[in-house]
Amino acid sequence: MTGSARTSASAPASAPVSDLTGWRRAPFTAADTAAKTTHDVYEKGEGPGVVLVPEVPGMTPEVLGLADHLVDSGFHVAIPSPFGTPGRAMSAGYAAGTFARLCVSAEFRAFATGAHRPFADYLKALARDLAARTPGPGVGVIGMCFTGGFALAAAVEDVVLAPVLSQPALPFPVGGRRAADPGVSPQELAAVVDRTKESGLCLLGLRFSEDKGSTRARFQTLRRSLGDAFEVIELDSAKGNEGGFKSTAHSVLTAEVRDVPGHPALAARARVVEFLRERLSPAAP
Repeated sequence: MTGSARTSASAPASAPVSDLTGWRRAPFTAADTAAKTTHDVYEKGEGPGVVLVPEVPGMTPEVLGLADHLVDSGFHVAIPSPFGTPGRAMSAGYAAGTFARLCVSAEFRAFATGAHRPFADYLKALARDLAARTPGPGVGVIGMCFTGGFALAAAVEDVVLAPVLSQPALPFPVGGRRAADPGVSPQELAAVVDRTKESGLCLLGLRFSEDKGSTRARFQTLRRSLGDAFEVIELDSAKGNEGGFKSTAHSVLTAEVRDVPGHPALAARARVVEFLRERLSPAAP
């Protein structure tokens, strides 16, 4: 296997995957945060900076497939590894074990509503560091599933110009209040709203229509707050949908992508790349 995203020839209906080939690993400490948290960060590529935060259970081959696609698209990608084993393949047991540990983690506060989550401070520090080392006016941040809402929290930082929230799932939607919670504190949301009005910040959100983990109610909350600054891509996963998605489809940019022309998730991934280019090109405002 090479270090570039691909679809397996023996399983053409599978998602693009890749491995750790060519990725440079180094610890990064958010020294200006209260906890001075350290996580390994994997980097690769040249061009504007993009922080890609893995979904549970971690940096799987599918997450690395997306990462290498971003590298091939002209970005310098940084992947923090706050959980899981980089390169390890997805399995039910692996995912369940990771979820169990994260559910009780004070760094992520998986069930708290209206909450500031400490990992957001780490992510903002990483975004500032990457912005100082890469060309362009700022950086992008992509969060997915468990980490989806952290792209919104990171957008408090002025250097974050292209936040992408893919199927944001925190807080876990147990009850109506959690299902509609935006996944950040009121202060963080207000700061992001101010940026949309004062500097033209735009955000991109993605989900499947029938996804019970990343709810429509949460997106409605975000749309009410962010208005037209929040672009939403909702892929149809209802019964009989043209994309052939199951009603349980969740991972818009990884597990559900197919390298087939016209595939809805492939088109969504292409829009993410376009969004990053629009916001992060050196000529961007």
